[in-house]
Amino acid sequence: MAYRNSSGRNGYIYILSNVKRSVLYIGVTSELDKRIFEHKHGKGSKFTAKYNLKVLLYFELYPNINEAIEREKQLKNWHRQWKFNLIKKSNPQLKNLSDQIL
Repeated sequence: MAYRNSSGRNGYIYILSNVKRSVLYIGVTSELDKRIFEHKHGKGSKFTAKYNLKVLLYFELYPNINEAIEREKQLKNWHRQWKFNLIKKSNPQLKNLSDQIL
């Protein structure tokens, strides 16, 4: 997972969770750093605010937002365990990755 500061041309998918890692949220954005900041400060979606989803577990960079949107749709159809398996390939301890991008 490489991170580049977004100029609006790239697209990102990301997976957030809560402290207990019991709820997952998959999102898409063209500005990952800005979007994670919003989630951390309760300005993300109502769902992430309701379940206190502020822990960035995973993200992928795409050359354009349309590819990221397609990947988001794909991941949202995956079983929960498949999502955790994907996350654990690059983040086995399920650490918060937001410090890498903020």
